Amino acid sequence: MPNYRFQVKAQDGKIQSGTIAADSATAAAAILRNQGVHVLAVDQDKRNKQGGGLADTFAAMNNKKPTQKQVLDFTTQLSVMIRAGINLRAALDGIADQTEHRSFKKVINELKADVESGKQFSEALQRHPKLFGPLYINMVRASEMSGSFSEMLDRIAGYIAQQIETKKMVIGASIYPAIIGTMAVTVTVFLLTFVLPKFYTIFEGKEDVLPWATNFLMMLSQTVREQWPFIVGGVAVISGAGYAFAKTDVGAFWIDKMKLSIPVLKSMFRSLYITRSLQTMGQLINAGVPMLDTLTITSEISGNKIFEGIWRKVHNSVKQGRKIADPLQGNAVLPKSVVQMIAAGEESGKLGEVLDEISVFYAKQLKDHIKAVTGMIEPIMIIIMGSVVGFIAMAIILPIFKMSQIVS
Repeated sequence: MPNYRFQVKAQDGKIQSGTIAADSATAAAAILRNQGVHVLAVDQDKRNKQGGGLADTFAAMNNKKPTQKQVLDFTTQLSVMIRAGINLRAALDGIADQTEHRSFKKVINELKADVESGKQFSEALQRHPKLFGPLYINMVRASEMSGSFSEMLDRIAGYIAQQIETKKMVIGASIYPAIIGTMAVTVTVFLLTFVLPKFYTIFEGKEDVLPWATNFLMMLSQTVREQWPFIVGGVAVISGAGYAFAKTDVGAFWIDKMKLSIPVLKSMFRSLYITRSLQTMGQLINAGVPMLDTLTITSEISGNKIFEGIWRKVHNSVKQGRKIADPLQGNAVLPKSVVQMIAAGEESGKLGEVLDEISVFYAKQLKDHIKAVTGMIEPIMIIIMGSVVGFIAMAIILPIFKMSQIVS
């Protein structure tokens, strides 16, 4: 019978923990409830866990880091339950009972324990910054002051859903080119290492009369076959160095700048970062979050070093008493029309609404740009793949054709 670690709240309000033997986590929780305590968390004791079985594998898979989709479902459920008149503690308790993901269940139970101890919900969320970001926490904090908790949760859920959809679109646009590129490399390596060597005996000793393309491919094929450990190692080293460079501030800045410079992709990426930035700003302003906090969070969430620098510059400008639109004038990344609309929103006092409308417009543009980029990349990748394979095929076939003519 496995052991389970538990955390309970006794009748005197004290939090207690320990281990208990039971057939399952549900059975362990039932035993504890029968003792007159409130169960906060029940997890299998990993120190006594023996494994390697299929059940352990599934348990490990269910213990992975929670995703944004689970945060979205949690936020939506919590909003519905709060709107139905259920208090926060009971709502968290109900959601935790229904949650199968062990890690996320533990997070919800910790949130419930913090709320029961007298903390504000926003304070409880701050203990999990990687799961609930600064936008989530600040919007909840604003709703606690304004008394519009369920409405704010709906707004947060809408924001998370939009971010998930945008991420899916961008990933979806890159899948097809990645597949075609992988196939092109695989086919090329196969031809060089398995097909071309079979023609060595035919072409050997005739290098002087062979086309340059055939000689080049024969040399490349021989190099790949003989030096493949060094080639693989070199590719691994270069990839690792590139990854490490991308993690540095200089590397990240350079890559983000390239994203906004590549002719085919720059419109798509610009729409992505404008949508993300202005949607974040609009949501926070409408939630009543202070402007300086709004600009700080926007810079952190923008997802691009160039845009992060823009919003930090705006933050410093606003801190000095200037308007948001002032440091954006003449910016090469933000379209002039966007800056003009931001300025108009500031003048009219409806900046949050204006930012929401701009973000909706650019979200539609982003979809159009993704479709256009995908439509352009598909034929380009097919042409490249066809050209490589065709070049190799012709370099092999032409000499054979010429030799057959000479023989005849």
